[in-house]
Amino acid sequence: MTLTPHRSGTLLLAAVSALIPLVASSAPAAALADPHPVRHHRHIRADPQPRWYHRHTTEEITRFLRTFYGSHGPSQQDRVQRVSQLLRDKQAHAPETDVLLCHPGTPQSVTVGQATAMPAAFVGWATVTTTWASGATDTFTAYVRTDSRPIMLDDVICAG
Repeated sequence: MTLTPHRSGTLLLAAVSALIPLVASSAPAAALADPHPVRHHRHIRADPQPRWYHRHTTEEITRFLRTFYGSHGPSQQDRVQRVSQLLRDKQAHAPETDVLLCHPGTPQSVTVGQATAMPAAFVGWATVTTTWASGATDTFTAYVRTDSRPIMLDDVICAG
């Protein structure tokens, strides 16, 4: 009994080779050329990341956190739509407190400081200070992933 060599790879290669000239000739070369080759090359050298790639800046993080916390804490909609799964899980395991404010209840006022970012760690944070009806103040740190889309609160670490 003699075995014949398996040649399907050879046939596939021959079929693809035959199609390449047909595909190449179906589109004019001018349509495939970059209309702005100089600008395109400058863009690649200046920004090695794809155009869609963007990390949130400290200004964006500060603006987000100030909007998120507002004057009296986050809205119910923000609590649902603008927090990470990590925070949702934390809240589920600590129903006696508000993990977004580190204290149960509604603060009289909220102040968010200027954000800081560590781009290599993909994280930004800001200090948040709440003032309560008793006159007490609490301070905690709110964290945002710089690569989150859309931007959202990733974690909160309470001071005490």
